[in-house]
Amino acid sequence: MPHMAIEYSANLDETVDIQGLCTLVADTILETGLFEIGAIRVRAFRAEAYAIADRLPQNGFIDMNFRIGKGRSAEEKKRTGEAIFAAVSQRLAPLFTTPHFALSLEIREIDAELSWKKNAIHPRLRGK
Repeated sequence: MPHMAIEYSANLDETVDIQGLCTLVADTILETGLFEIGAIRVRAFRAEAYAIADRLPQNGFIDMNFRIGKGRSAEEKKRTGEAIFAAVSQRLAPLFTTPHFALSLEIREIDAELSWKKNAIHPRLRGK
């Protein structure tokens, strides 16, 4: 269950290919080798209303929340976070040339006892 939710300020629509960013994140997650392809979900949510720092209209943000199931070591989680953050930082490098952009990533573990799932995609991708 690797689910990435990307929240971003609406003022980035003109400068960031959000669909491309979602694809990059999904590919990076898969490349870690820690997650099944059928479980990966990456989705983006545009924030229409926001107030960032000193409220300059050019201030923008991308906040990534990555929810995963338990079972990975601290090193695996750290390696995954570093891979995602590096890939996204590289893709968004032009935004860091201005003093108006903030990027964040947090990894959260899901408690299996408090999480319910039903997935018809897994059997198809597993060939069953």
